[in-house]
Amino acid sequence: MEKLMTRQDDFEDRRKHLKDLSDEELKIRFWDLANQVVEPLIKLAKGHTTPAIERSVLLRMGFSSIEAKAIVDRVVDYGLIGKGAGHVVYKVAKMKNVSIREAGLSLIEGNYWDEVLSSFGVMK
Repeated sequence: MEKLMTRQDDFEDRRKHLKDLSDEELKIRFWDLANQVVEPLIKLAKGHTTPAIERSVLLRMGFSSIEAKAIVDRVVDYGLIGKGAGHVVYKVAKMKNVSIREAGLSLIEGNYWDEVLSSFGVMK
């Protein structure tokens, strides 16, 4: 015969430190704890990216998937993935006073990489 497990009710013990808080204080505590949990994720997301994320950014900038892959591959090859592929394309567009699309296509062709590296303070 199957024996049922019963859960020991320890709710009153676990809530002792919260029972005297008002609704507003509980709300503040909840959001404080939620922010503590999420903060490391936000830090991680700000400092890290992946080729897939960078391709996605370039797709939203109007490049085809083949073009986006080519740009990201070059960005990775030059060690600039941490700067963001979209940022690299945008920076070239501003430096050369051309459209985003023209800048990206030029990067695919191998143009402007020395200037890009220099602008980010990276030596070849």
